[in-house]
Amino acid sequence: MPLFSRKRKYYLLSFVKHDLKASISVFFVALPLCLGVAMASNSPVISGLIAGIIGGLVVPIISRSQLSVSGPAAGLTTICAAAILQMSLEIFFLSVAIAGLLQMILGFVKAGGFTQFIPSAVIKGMLAAIGIILISKQIPPLIGYDQPDFWSNELFNIITFNHAFSNIKSLFAHSSTGPLLISALCFILIYVWNKTLAKRVSFIPSSFVVVLFGALLAILFGSIPLFALDKAQFVSIPDNVISTLHTPKFDGIFNNMHIWRNAIVICFVASLETLLSITAIDKIDPYNRITPENRELVAQGSANFISGMLGGLPITAVIVRSAANAEAGAKTKLSAFTHGAWLLLAILFAIPLINAIPYCVLAVILIRTGYNLAKPKMIIGIWKQGKEQFFPFIITVVSILLTDLLIGVLIGIVYALYFLVKHTYRAGFTINERTEGHTKHIVIELALNVSFLNKKRLVEMLDRLPEYSIVEVVGSRSVYIDHDVLEIFHDFRSKAHSRHIQLVMKDIPDVETIELH
Repeated sequence: MPLFSRKRKYYLLSFVKHDLKASISVFFVALPLCLGVAMASNSPVISGLIAGIIGGLVVPIISRSQLSVSGPAAGLTTICAAAILQMSLEIFFLSVAIAGLLQMILGFVKAGGFTQFIPSAVIKGMLAAIGIILISKQIPPLIGYDQPDFWSNELFNIITFNHAFSNIKSLFAHSSTGPLLISALCFILIYVWNKTLAKRVSFIPSSFVVVLFGALLAILFGSIPLFALDKAQFVSIPDNVISTLHTPKFDGIFNNMHIWRNAIVICFVASLETLLSITAIDKIDPYNRITPENRELVAQGSANFISGMLGGLPITAVIVRSAANAEAGAKTKLSAFTHGAWLLLAILFAIPLINAIPYCVLAVILIRTGYNLAKPKMIIGIWKQGKEQFFPFIITVVSILLTDLLIGVLIGIVYALYFLVKHTYRAGFTINERTEGHTKHIVIELALNVSFLNKKRLVEMLDRLPEYSIVEVVGSRSVYIDHDVLEIFHDFRSKAHSRHIQLVMKDIPDVETIELH
């Protein structure tokens, strides 16, 4: 047998054994997530499926990540929902396409390492806030609530005792027993499955089990009037799905600042989530392969541009799908590509099956996703790390909940910088003091980096030095000493002489001062 034929046979067997099997597992994870993310984003269900298909078929071609899987992400649902409320769907998809172009630019200028400059406490705060918002948005479909003002009207009035009893009655009137019961049983199934069968049959994703179980329950309840679900409580994809696609409108592209603001926010969060995901998935890659960050941004940007142009949601590398891909035994990115092909086949030939999925089941899956983003265990862990980690974290969470994601993250970064400045101010030098006879010997050892932030503390310390002492300033360990600090030592020479202080400076560069008149 020729060598080429043997290699082709080997790769085919390897694909069938590893990547094909993994792609099926990832498909069953991705399908409900695509639907659920679209629902949480207040967008047509098909937009989530388009993003899943593009993320599967386009990203692997450009990306060098062998295990990561891309698609619509739960972390972007709050941004998408707010943007769609603010503008039309067509204008929103234009923002998605522009965000993709911005991501490509970030990749081309090699800015993929920008996540290293964002404190981890702020990143965790952003993810926790997204999780809280994601959970809150799923309560209405979870209980079959059919009015748009669940949080702002009835629940708020109940909590504040504003006509509480009448609003409780209205809450029950607008909720459905069927979705509530299905949701409760699905939560029980998830708990039991994870405790008993999840490890034994790890090749079957729990999300697929929950969707199948919830869909069968909905069919069963259809014959019981008390528990039957309304048609509006099921996923609804029309048979002629291609004709329902929304494509971007370019009206106001240069004078509508909302387009560009949303594009920048989507670009920032999608890039951040992607880079965090590939870092995490590289750590569990058994072959220790490292994904080039800038190449990944170009791949994700290309996919987002195409997704926006076709009416799809924003795309990121998603840790849930990527982890499922790795656990299922995938070896190469053919698994991610094939999962995209399965999604395409699903909307071409399996729309009736998809339409049998109740929205309340998707809400269960998304609540679980939101819980994983904002786990109490994680929050307690940050609390135990001390106030310098917990305060930036909790301020980021609260700021995002009270404002929006971009402003909240910026507030968190500014607050984290406050701690950085505070520590830099406190650091800068150490003092060792000893007494020989009646003379004090004081050694001031400068830190690795001494910046202008240390000026005030340095001046105060030098002014407190006792007369008739011997003072030694040592800069041997310093890599960087700010010019302003060098000027302080230069100016102190004359003051030391007048106060009878014997000043010795080691490894302190000379500096020229400019007289101000």
